[in-house]
Amino acid sequence: MSDFQAYTIDKNENGEIESKITSLSRNNLPDSDVLIKVHYSSVNYKDGMVATPNNPLVKNYPIVPGIDLSGKVVESRDSRFKPGDAVIATSYEIGVNHHGGYSEYATIPGEWVVPLPDGISLEEAMIYGTAGFTAALSVHRLENTGLKPDHGKILVTGASGGVGSMAVAMLSKRGYHVEASTGSTEHSTFLKELGTENILTREDVYDGRLKPIQSERWAAAVDPVGGEQLASILSQLKYNGAAAVSGLTGGTKIPTEVYPFILRGISLIGIDSVYCPMPTRKKIWHRLANDLKTTNLFEEIKSEISLKELPETLNQILQGQNRGRVIVKV
Repeated sequence: MSDFQAYTIDKNENGEIESKITSLSRNNLPDSDVLIKVHYSSVNYKDGMVATPNNPLVKNYPIVPGIDLSGKVVESRDSRFKPGDAVIATSYEIGVNHHGGYSEYATIPGEWVVPLPDGISLEEAMIYGTAGFTAALSVHRLENTGLKPDHGKILVTGASGGVGSMAVAMLSKRGYHVEASTGSTEHSTFLKELGTENILTREDVYDGRLKPIQSERWAAAVDPVGGEQLASILSQLKYNGAAAVSGLTGGTKIPTEVYPFILRGISLIGIDSVYCPMPTRKKIWHRLANDLKTTNLFEEIKSEISLKELPETLNQILQGQNRGRVIVKV
């Protein structure tokens, strides 16, 4: 196997982060079960964080970031996979403490690898990536509470981002009435095309004043933002409503009170896409290939870059300037 190209991040003696495209050999990859020829990766907020100094995610440098990848198996010591198999690998320690998807080749433990389901391509799998998986897991968990389209409006926050935009598209396809909250009103047309019925500003959801309980507005919420805004959402859920939270860009503290929980029976559902158990992980990918598939919207959501364009794109996602999903063709 000849040398190949990868985007690497290292830390120099002064603690400064240095990133570059470099040549790696097989010996530079972890000794893991499955060798994959990477076709596509994607860009997530977490990837942007990995590229910043003093981030809490990376324990050892250098690292090849890219928490998502799809491709075909070249070699495998795991009997579940054979050369030529199309596969997906997302989350776990990939791209954080295990070389990830911004590389022409990757070695991944077999227990982290998912066979590509029938019905989606390697490219489509990365348009989903961790963001799409998180959105789908949020919808799945909400529906497990008994949520149905006739229960009322569903709020999606951070709607112009990866998780938010995918959640809007999936919920709309399932027949839900979606209200999308975004701080980027210039993306209103984009969100309308994804199926949202109403565009809300952040101030429409949270005006800076927290109340223990407010008028009932939403049957459920998909929230990749967190923070004080989430506390406001909880106070406005309908009876037996639920909020699926998967992010913290709005802060880690939720200054809420017990009233909406005991007076309206609401639920706060934590969404973990990193260590989601494999049986559930496979089920979610199956749904992404079937009832949650949003093929007709992929071109609206997707933009494609090369490894060379990663530094600028990673900076953009940290600044909240990306729209939809950015995939990396390796």
